[in-house]
Amino acid sequence: MDEFLVFLFTGFLEAGKTKFIQETLEDPRFNQGQNLVLLLCEEGIEEYDISSLEFQNVFIETVENEEDLTPEFLSSIQQKHNADQMIVEYNGMWMVQTLYDAMPENWFIAQEFMFADSTTFLNYNANMRTFVFDKLQSAELVVFNRFKPEYDKMEFHKIVRAVSRRADIAYEYDDHRVEYDDIEDPLPFDFDAPVIEIEDDDYALWYRDISEDPKKYSGKTVKFKGLTIVNNRMPPLCFAIGRQVMTCCVEDIKYHGVLCELIGINFKMPSNNAWITVTAKISYRYHKAYGRKGIVLTINEMEKAEPPAQEVATFY
Repeated sequence: MDEFLVFLFTGFLEAGKTKFIQETLEDPRFNQGQNLVLLLCEEGIEEYDISSLEFQNVFIETVENEEDLTPEFLSSIQQKHNADQMIVEYNGMWMVQTLYDAMPENWFIAQEFMFADSTTFLNYNANMRTFVFDKLQSAELVVFNRFKPEYDKMEFHKIVRAVSRRADIAYEYDDHRVEYDDIEDPLPFDFDAPVIEIEDDDYALWYRDISEDPKKYSGKTVKFKGLTIVNNRMPPLCFAIGRQVMTCCVEDIKYHGVLCELIGINFKMPSNNAWITVTAKISYRYHKAYGRKGIVLTINEMEKAEPPAQEVATFY
């Protein structure tokens, strides 16, 4: 079965999605005459003009309710128009996972873009952080429209980078000039030090970095403070150490930790739910506690510690 490609455009009302999609449909590099379905999940102020397109190959469908997004509904649209590809203008108040879950088996997201109105984005982030986070976490490109010279790019940059390190960021000004984000994000710890020391405030950033690229840490030694999980479901002389991490909001606080081993040393196993500071060598290998490859710390030093000033780690 051939792959069916979906181009996903997310963001809130008046964010500039319609204008960009219209330009995409008019671009001969994209629209080469294949049957395209344009699925609209919200009613914006601007309307599409498909009558001016070189090919009369774009078919507009609408969906009014999030629960109507089902594999059967999406498949029926594809079959109805004998579509080769689909463009989705997504509703900013719907969770992206709903669409992911509804896509038929052979459907794939080819590209995902998020658009934001710079004049309202900071307010959206402050008041509807869950929806902003949802759109940022899988976007390949984040476009801030209506950007003004007096705005501080770092404010916008930090919000995106707290969620995603891989997304490209573009700032479009009222005169249609576009600047791409070139702000560097150095890690807040010395990766090349003999012992990588992770400060309490930097745990979330370190955990995300080692989770995204564990192989680069293999063989390194790290020192940090964390909370233990000790139970009889783990192999002998093994426990977990980590922190509660808030990625988006209070509702999504979860424990993020790694496996530790006590091998060849006379340390006592720590008690459960205890704050300790460890110095340990990192490896990335198969371990039966994971049932797959994972991050494993071999403890060199371990001592009791006081809880950090902020027990829940964040990316801010």
